[in-house]
Amino acid sequence: MFERIFKLSEHKTTVKTEVMAGITTFMTMAYILAVNPSVLGSTGMDTTAVLLATALASCLGTLCMAFMANLPFALSAGMGLNAFMAYTVVAGYGYSWQVALLAVFIEGLIFIVLSLTNVREAIFNAIPLTLKKGVSVGIGLFIAFIGLQNSGLCVDSATLVGIISFPENFHTAGICALLTLIGLFFTAVFYTRKMKGAILYGILLTWILGMLCQVTGLYVPTPDAGFYSLFPSWGMTDFSKLGLTFGQCFNVDFSAVGIVNFIVVIFSFLFVDIFDTLGTLIGVATKAKMLDKDGKLPGIKPALLADSIATSAGAILGTSTTTTFVESASGVAVGGRTGLTALVTGILFLVSTLFAPIFTAIPSFATAPALIMVGFLMVGTVTEISFDLDNLTESIPAYLAIIAMPLFYSISEGISLGVISYVLLNLATGKGKKVAPLMYVLAVLFVLKYIFL
Repeated sequence: MFERIFKLSEHKTTVKTEVMAGITTFMTMAYILAVNPSVLGSTGMDTTAVLLATALASCLGTLCMAFMANLPFALSAGMGLNAFMAYTVVAGYGYSWQVALLAVFIEGLIFIVLSLTNVREAIFNAIPLTLKKGVSVGIGLFIAFIGLQNSGLCVDSATLVGIISFPENFHTAGICALLTLIGLFFTAVFYTRKMKGAILYGILLTWILGMLCQVTGLYVPTPDAGFYSLFPSWGMTDFSKLGLTFGQCFNVDFSAVGIVNFIVVIFSFLFVDIFDTLGTLIGVATKAKMLDKDGKLPGIKPALLADSIATSAGAILGTSTTTTFVESASGVAVGGRTGLTALVTGILFLVSTLFAPIFTAIPSFATAPALIMVGFLMVGTVTEISFDLDNLTESIPAYLAIIAMPLFYSISEGISLGVISYVLLNLATGKGKKVAPLMYVLAVLFVLKYIFL
């Protein structure tokens, strides 16, 4: 049955590999079930309701990806987009979370139209192959940077970022950072020895080591400082809480909403989401070698449509923009190549609604080695970029995209600088004719974004 639906042999993969990849993807994404309720909870939303909405929207979107596009990509509430909703739209603009969810819902509807009319696919295909490879490398660095931050290894300093002082707060932040390094070492050993599921085993081993540290007193739970028990709690979720957010995006008092500002909010969500999604698809698909000889991704239209459907459905359920996750690269890294990987991840998101306390107990320092290792695997694509003097109009934009993503903490900013520099460099050197017309349009839109948004 799986062979007939997902064409496993055609993609040179097996059920075992796909299942392992799906579990790995879920394990590296499970943190969203803890993080998203925390972020959106600051708006006044019930955290349990947000957790349920996040899990259900992730399941729906990921299953759509599995059956509509047959791609190993998973979806969930996008990091950055949830912060934009909570801290800019609600806290900054003063809108209610219901208004913010309505903006997300409308954004999803617009995305559905754009996906059905091939606009998003045309944008993907217009981006040159070298720039796509640069995006893949940039996402790799971005993922690794997220891992370093999640683990506590990378901290604020006088130089903006620095390494943690291990002796300081050793029984909390220090030991977590140390466990990340130990977990990264073992993950690298597993991968070097070509163990199937090396990244997943690294997550589990790091988590187990953390629990042992808690038993021996090396790790001391300090809830007030954000360090909780590493042992999962056994309990069921209160499903009735979902009613607190379900359908609330339609319960809006427009008398308190300025229509112009509301439209700006919609298009802000739209702009960030479209390029975060495209960047993620480019990066992960490049790593999985799914792009054809022209740099196009077969099946991208249903993938974009699945993303759009999940966004609107997620808003109805009660969560911020649902989008394709860069952590999908972790499943691809262990061999995931078809929708069966996404199917397994989607099912696990559904299961997580029953035992959310267990899944959300996975500490960030345990998933950090996986993210750092996936970053390494994606950075390898840089060897496919030619840095010859005759190819600078291609390689410089790719380079700018690479450094912008981690330093500006945004996939879309990397794409933005890459596109603008690509168009300007080629125009300035008399090579403007080779630039696709849509790239000129994108460059203008990106410049306008910096001016007005």
